[in-house]
Amino acid sequence: MANEAGQPPALDNLSLADKAPSSKATAQVITPFDVSGGVDESGKLLPVDYEKLTREFGATPITPDLLERFERVTGHRPHRFMRRGIVFSHRDLTKILDLHEKGKEFYLYTGRGPSSDSMHVGHTVPFEFTKWLQDVFDVPLVIMLTDDEKYMHSQKIKDVEDAKNFAKSNVKDIIAVGFDMKKTFIFSDFEFVGGAFYENICRMAKRITINQVRGTFGFNDSNNIGEFHFCATQSATAFATSFPHIFGTDKKKVSSIPCLIPCAIDQDPYFRQCREHAEKMKYKKPSLIHSIFLPALQGPGSKMSASVDSSAIFMSDTPKQIKTKINKFAFSGGKETAEEHRELGGDTKADVPFQYLTFFLEDDEELERIRVAYEKGEMLTGEMKQRCIAELQEYVKGFQERHAQVTPEVVAKFMSQRPLEWNGNPNPVVAEKK
Repeated sequence: MANEAGQPPALDNLSLADKAPSSKATAQVITPFDVSGGVDESGKLLPVDYEKLTREFGATPITPDLLERFERVTGHRPHRFMRRGIVFSHRDLTKILDLHEKGKEFYLYTGRGPSSDSMHVGHTVPFEFTKWLQDVFDVPLVIMLTDDEKYMHSQKIKDVEDAKNFAKSNVKDIIAVGFDMKKTFIFSDFEFVGGAFYENICRMAKRITINQVRGTFGFNDSNNIGEFHFCATQSATAFATSFPHIFGTDKKKVSSIPCLIPCAIDQDPYFRQCREHAEKMKYKKPSLIHSIFLPALQGPGSKMSASVDSSAIFMSDTPKQIKTKINKFAFSGGKETAEEHRELGGDTKADVPFQYLTFFLEDDEELERIRVAYEKGEMLTGEMKQRCIAELQEYVKGFQERHAQVTPEVVAKFMSQRPLEWNGNPNPVVAEKK
């Protein structure tokens, strides 16, 4: 779902550019099921053009003014993902800031399409950001595991039980990001669908036409009917009335509670359908905040794939495996020789190790020092890779330590239907009486 609703075509140990067709140029394609920056005339895979994507999707760029308002309203410096353009566009984030400023209710919603035993570092990006938003806003969070969608869409998942087993593994990974149990509810579609949630699925399904789904997702007659229908299921989580155990049963009151959805930009098509029909159902449109993709080890133009071991750093990888993958597979923006590199400098925009540091190194000043040194040729490719290896090893180690503390009892608690506890804005702005 929010992290990976589908996989790009499988790759072997060759680079993405080696696998790209060289016969003619192709445009970039960004859908919940396929991510490619396109190919130029020489067959080289191109990086994703996020400015173009924002225009095509009709989203709104996150501007310095919006970041300034975010800090003013929340009292928190924007996350490094926001400061560095990793979280780069939104839909109605300003409305969420309006609500928070006034102390009014909203909630967070994100999710995961479980397709492997272990998440990779790219999957953790929206979850880490969501966890930070949960801490900043102090609001409830629902996390949807779309094991049903994965079963219907993925060719490698042959049985329902396979999808459910992936979901069980991924729950532990998600919890290990550090979410607050008191204000977090995680659910599997296969286990949770029914009651109020299913009612909202049906309300949405009645309004979405086959033509709309074809236009949004590019489906054709070869897609199964479950794929056509799933948009309604994913939309239902965006309505607070789907969760009476959290928000209560006063439908008139609860229907006015909106949500904010942090997700990778490829998930946006699902929620364009949701936003189009929400008000017809007397619900608030969900707001969204989009992140870019963590590139595959082989370079910009795609995202990490859980089905391709050599494209990703998995959260279960050992320090040795991380070191080997970065040294062997990570695309470098450096020059062919050390002499040439020292003279001309490296390209940080193409350099995968530097891109990973942009995601995971917290210190802005240190990141800028590394960028300047590499582009001046003062830092060599081997040094850049070593710095990236050290940062990722530390990041994955912290995750694995938290993961070891996630017992079956902890999982059961996170997934139990229970009231959640949150406070929201402790100092809301009260409107003056006229």
